[in-house]
Amino acid sequence: MSKMIVVTGASTGIGAETARLLAEGNNIFIHYNSSREAAEQTAAEVQERGGTAHLVQADLFGEAGCDALYAEVSVMTNRVDVLVNNAGGLVQRQAVGELEWGTMERIFALNTFSTMLLTSLFVPLLEKGTDPCVVNVTSIAARHGAPTATLYGAAKGAIDSFTRGAAAELAPKIRVNAVAPGVIDTPFHERYSTPERMEKFRKSTPLDRNGRPQDVARAIRFLIENDFITGETIDINGGLFMR
Repeated sequence: MSKMIVVTGASTGIGAETARLLAEGNNIFIHYNSSREAAEQTAAEVQERGGTAHLVQADLFGEAGCDALYAEVSVMTNRVDVLVNNAGGLVQRQAVGELEWGTMERIFALNTFSTMLLTSLFVPLLEKGTDPCVVNVTSIAARHGAPTATLYGAAKGAIDSFTRGAAAELAPKIRVNAVAPGVIDTPFHERYSTPERMEKFRKSTPLDRNGRPQDVARAIRFLIENDFITGETIDINGGLFMR
């Protein structure tokens, strides 16, 4: 049976790779904000892999965008089997001694509040799904902190906690899990990390490489397919952080 899968932030990087990996035989709702051309490319690749692609535009920096995304999806389907809350971003680097309220709001809005609100909004459609589940995307920044990205790490840390709480509350019908990527070669790091910083990350990683989007997408697929896991966050970082 074809699954109804919503992937936020699916125009590039981890979200796009997740959409491609889950494409075959499924309906993939590809959310994007401003990168329509990249989203269309992802949609074309989903179609090539035997899936049906639906583009959904929304600005997840605010409540209205979350409401709009849910409303548009709910018009196209009466159920959702999988929600992948991948949309997020560093927004901007800022030292702890220079924090500004507006920056804090924007970082938490995109990385925390949108994931929480979308999960809540989609509960009625997920309850109608088959083995429904939510997979949230956090970050290694939530594990060990990240200088000048402390707000981002804190926002992702909140999602780690939210994942466990939602898993307990929505069980047994809906499973909720998360993945915590390490340093992954995506447009995220092309924007915020220099080649020198990326090389430093690589040298610090026991597996001697930075991650690829497919490394994370495969973990997301694993959490979707294993119906006896909930409330878990899987670290995918090549050993850069170990528990």
